[in-house]
Amino acid sequence: MKEIYCDPTKRHDFVYLFDVTNGNPNGDPDAGNLPRVDPETMHGIVTDVCVKRKVRDYVAGVLQRPIFIQSETALNTLYGRALASARDDKGNSVGRPIPLNLAEDKNLKGLLENEAFAEWLENLDDEEMLFEPAESVLTYLGAARSRNEFAKLLQGDEDVEPGLKRSLGVLAKSLSDAARSVPKLKREARGIVKNDLVKKYFDIRMFGAVLTAGTNAGQVRGPMQLTFAQSIDPIQPRDIPITRVAITKPSDLLRKQTEMGRKAIVPYGLYRLHGFYSPYLGRRRKDDGAWEAVVSESDLGDFWEALRKMFEFDRSAARGEMIVRGLYVFTHEDEKGNAPSHKLFDLISVKPCGEKPPRRFDDYRDGITVPEAGSIEGYPGVTLSRVVSELAATANADD
Repeated sequence: MKEIYCDPTKRHDFVYLFDVTNGNPNGDPDAGNLPRVDPETMHGIVTDVCVKRKVRDYVAGVLQRPIFIQSETALNTLYGRALASARDDKGNSVGRPIPLNLAEDKNLKGLLENEAFAEWLENLDDEEMLFEPAESVLTYLGAARSRNEFAKLLQGDEDVEPGLKRSLGVLAKSLSDAARSVPKLKREARGIVKNDLVKKYFDIRMFGAVLTAGTNAGQVRGPMQLTFAQSIDPIQPRDIPITRVAITKPSDLLRKQTEMGRKAIVPYGLYRLHGFYSPYLGRRRKDDGAWEAVVSESDLGDFWEALRKMFEFDRSAARGEMIVRGLYVFTHEDEKGNAPSHKLFDLISVKPCGEKPPRRFDDYRDGITVPEAGSIEGYPGVTLSRVVSELAATANADD
């Protein structure tokens, strides 16, 4: 049976509760990787980016769905592949990357032996240029076509010493020659590339993306948006000293048998996050004016599954024990919404422990109030689904 909270044509607002025991749910790089906190209230914080990363990892690793934001492949490489495979309605290529094999081209092979040029390649940092050192292949993804355009692009605004300038001039000519057979990427073609990326990658469809790697293909606004998660009570971060017997330097073996390290943890914290799904951003208008679904029922189902199970597949000693304690989804009959989200969120309350620091979920269990699943009294057109509920599980066990 189709679950109502998996319907991409409806608006959904949700509350997500999770806790951590003796772990670091989200380290702050500006504070020595200590758990993130609000410095005024000492409430713990987990960023939306952190949660999205765990969703992406689950979707890619467990569900085997392609994701765009990942560590294995550079973004402009993924963009280049999309550009190479993009086709218009007639099946014609809308453009392609321009690859140059520096090791095989007689005009470019000698450049690799130029120390200044080799250093330029090593420090190349341009979203439109991709250099693969192992294959000695330089790939251009942008819209430049003339020799002058390439020369300006390669040299930039800084003064370049004469030898390197000549080398870049040779490269500019080769790029220009190779670009003659490649159509310039027009606005319509960029739209095709963007739509292909949206169709292929789960995280672009759900969370959106700024597609500026290579030629600018525009921005995608994602229908699923998350807030920062914040702990119900102030947390008490601990920086625990640890020792290890693996000595780093051979010279140290004569004077010590262990080395010191540190491990940052939260003894216990219960976090609350809010999320929103907009059906308006889950579809797009085609060129003929008709609407086309972007997010599918399967996509939403995968997202809810990831929230339910992602901690089970993301275990590490650094994160301690993290558990999902509640996922409550409010679904609106009207795609515009039948009630303000903040009023619905107020229906789910978690009473703080106060002066006594919490040490386990049972310290909160009796202070959590959640409406019964189904239609919400006083808010016609809104349905609550208890996708995950520790409270419901406890009640059923008692029965």
